[in-house]
Formats: sequence, C-alpha cells, structure tokens
Amino acid sequence: MATATTDPISIKLDQMFAATDTDGDGYVDWSDYQRLVDRYLTGYKIDKRDLRAQALLISYQMQWAELLRHADGDNRLSKEQYHFASRAASVDTSRFNMVEGIPHAIFDIMDTDGDNTISKAEFQKYLDVWNMTDPAAMDVFAQLDTDGDGAISRQEFIRAVREFFYSSDLDAPGSLFFGRLSV
Repeated sequence: MATATTDPISIKLDQMFAATDTDGDGYVDWSDYQRLVDRYLTGYKIDKRDLRAQALLISYQMQWAELLRHADGDNRLSKEQYHFASRAASVDTSRFNMVEGIPHAIFDIMDTDGDNTISKAEFQKYLDVWNMTDPAAMDVFAQLDTDGDGAISRQEFIRAVREFFYSSDLDAPGSLFFGRLSV
C-alpha cells in the first residue's frame, strides 16, 4: 500500500494560512492583513504615520494585490487559492515579490532599537504579534540566529524567510516561523 507524501511547502503554507486568517473564518481577506499590520504597530508601539508602519502597510497591500492576481481572487481567498497564489507570488519576480519585499519591512518594525539585529525581546514581540503562545516558540530564535551571536541579523532573517517559501526541509530554521512542523 502506497502512502501519500505531503508536500513540505504546503505544510508551511497551511500554518501561514491559519496564522493569517486572523478572524478564523476559513478565508484570508484584506481585513486579516490589516489586523496583522495593526498588531505589529500595537505590539511594537509604532505610530501609523511612522515610515516603518507605512512601509509595512504598503508591502502587505502589494502582497495582497499579487495574491489576488495570481488566484484570480475576488475579495477573499480560500486555503486552496491562498496556497496557489502564495506559491506563484513567491517565485514571480515580474512585479512585487513577497519573499523579498515584506521581510525587510517586518525586520524594520522588529528592530526597535535600530541596531540592524533582532534581540530575544524584539523576537518575543514578533511571536506576540502572530499570537504564538507555545513556550517552545522562543526556541526558534536560537535556530534563526545561525551564527550564534545572540541576535538575528537582517541577513539571517531574510535567509530564513526564503527558506520558509523555498526549502522542503521542515527542520530548516526558516521553516519554523510558525512553530515546529510535522508531516
């Protein structure tokens, strides 16, 4: 008897869909992204007029437009549409590429002291924004800090986001953004 193999990228996208579906209605729409932006601004105490806040909002708006374009979506995306559109938007470099654009805006929000690194305290706020309450979630910090210097550099963060979207290794640091994964 053959067993079905679950695609690792799909497993990660399932977790991202669940985290992004902030109202739990089984769809992702713009209001879900707006709630995420609001959580970042509240969690990191950033005024919506701050340039970092504007960059984050614009990045998410561009991502949303790309997801809708790739999914032929109307105003909301089912999990299936979200999967298809996320895969397409993550490799499409003809316009805004969400794998390259949004992580820089998020990093700038997370780096509250402007030292171009993410400390454990700054990362804990990130976990709060995404409502990740599992005590083991903070263990991800050490794995994202690939050089072991006690902080996540911009380069480490961007590399991890790329791993999330492109690596089939469920144990790669970037695969752990939304918690431990299993097949």
